[in-house]
Amino acid sequence: MIGREVSQRTRIVEQSLRGAGVRGEVRVLPVSVRTAASAAQELRCQVGAIANSLVFMCDGEPLLVMTSGAHRVDTVALAGRIGKSAIRRATPQEVRTATGQTIGGVAPVGHPRPLRTLVDRSLAEFDVLWAAAGAPEAVFPTTFDELMAMTAGTSIDVR
Repeated sequence: MIGREVSQRTRIVEQSLRGAGVRGEVRVLPVSVRTAASAAQELRCQVGAIANSLVFMCDGEPLLVMTSGAHRVDTVALAGRIGKSAIRRATPQEVRTATGQTIGGVAPVGHPRPLRTLVDRSLAEFDVLWAAAGAPEAVFPTTFDELMAMTAGTSIDVR
């Protein structure tokens, strides 16, 4: 791990990443980066290379959507693509229950149980992606292929 001391949540994410064979190291930034724009600025990368972990509720179950920081999720279109009538943004408590993490620091892994995961196919355009590592100041580099493998995700258009 690179940087200052981290939370237990980030340690859990780091263990999950190692277990999944992810090679990139968790980096603890000097500031919290709760938005894709602030993360991109701090990491000096394109905002589209930020892999946001967004939690939605779908038929009473959490749904993790990994989306490019350059995109907004169209919940109506996405619901239609996955054959559901509705998807709504999870509340902060639902996010914490589903992931063990807080909004702004949700990682693709390290959750109490696996979550159904959809991955924005446009993330494949970037050689290096950056994702949260369980806390707003913790991130890690990865690739689209690693992201798909570690989440057992489904590649889809989220817009």
